[in-house]
Amino acid sequence: MLDQIQSVVAGLFGPMVRRPKMLQMAALCHRGEGEHREFLLVTSRNTARWIIPKGWPIRGLKSNETAQQEAWEEAGVKDSVVTETPVGTYTYEKERANGFSVPVETLVYSVAVEKLSEEFPEAHERKRKWVSADRAAELVNEPELKSIFRKL
Repeated sequence: MLDQIQSVVAGLFGPMVRRPKMLQMAALCHRGEGEHREFLLVTSRNTARWIIPKGWPIRGLKSNETAQQEAWEEAGVKDSVVTETPVGTYTYEKERANGFSVPVETLVYSVAVEKLSEEFPEAHERKRKWVSADRAAELVNEPELKSIFRKL
């Protein structure tokens, strides 16, 4: 009986208290072909977890251009070719400074890297490394992002 009441309450009030997902764009940076293909991971600034470059929409840029810009700022990707459409999406909970978290949907764009720079905006705040798709899937925390790497 209690389960039925909880189900009814959740059905009635759940949509009113559920926050919509925020949107970010991410760069799935890669180099090489076939079994030699590698993916670029960077550390997050606050927790030093391995992630892919990502960020909030940038006024005046398309979503794929935002992903490319984030690849430059966070990983030093200087010359690259980015896809027009996302190759996948993943969701995660973004911890805010106030202690609350917000759901974020992240559009993932493929970015073929031609050149990396040693000097880039967040060079002193992040580490970066090239890894295989299997290794990337082991290192990142987000289950849907792991799945994207495992499909490659």
